[in-house]
Amino acid sequence: MPTNLETAIATMAGVFGREPKVRALYLSGSFGYGLADRYSDIDLLIVTEDGPSDEIAALCRRAISAAGDIVLWWDRSVRPTLINAITDDWLRVDVEMATSTQLAGRPQNALKVIFDHDGLYDTLPDQVAPPRPDPKFFRWQVEEFIRILGLMPLALGRQEYVIGLTGVFMLRAALIDLLIAEAALPHRGGMLHLNRQITAAQKTLLASMPALEPKAEAVQHAQLAYAAAFLPRARVMARNIGAEWPERFEAATWANLASKLGIARPY
Repeated sequence: MPTNLETAIATMAGVFGREPKVRALYLSGSFGYGLADRYSDIDLLIVTEDGPSDEIAALCRRAISAAGDIVLWWDRSVRPTLINAITDDWLRVDVEMATSTQLAGRPQNALKVIFDHDGLYDTLPDQVAPPRPDPKFFRWQVEEFIRILGLMPLALGRQEYVIGLTGVFMLRAALIDLLIAEAALPHRGGMLHLNRQITAAQKTLLASMPALEPKAEAVQHAQLAYAAAFLPRARVMARNIGAEWPERFEAATWANLASKLGIARPY
């Protein structure tokens, strides 16, 4: 672990450790899994008697301020239990606040103990199985992919090629989410650790996708390439998790693309 991160963690832990209401402090995220590098943010999980509160949020601010001058502060604006902060030297700190009850079910292999006054860590399971995709949400993801693909005649017809590229980026994001779910690898790490979340073959697939240009042919070629990569894989995933496939919507979309752009289904 880089020295500056070690120092920041020790500094914040000293502030939290002086507050009796903080019963436990853990490292989570990459540090919790033992996968941190010099680019990692610091994810802290604190267990308090009453969970999130203005008093504990103020304590978090004092602790992070001790490690550096705060230039970004999000107080429970992303999730009602989460504080996000960035200091002037771009130390990134996320603090999640929980009660002992809310801690239950967290796996030990995702946490590293800084202090634990009540021995809560010993009551946690060693690890938990990765969650299965939710069939209803997965169907929505597939429908959203098809909906974006179906807007291609609009983007090309209006010569809105930059908008068309935005659609490509959205299709790419959907493919990445699908590949992560498909791989189901352990110790995934955070959002900025894609290399840990997908297989070598999946990385090769992503690297093979067409280059992006704000031109009609490039937009069409890229969107069809992502459709060919996503939809067959998504159909397999849907079958495996019991998600209903939007057959009529997919068929209507390909019929519309064929009618307006002369596009044949690429798979």
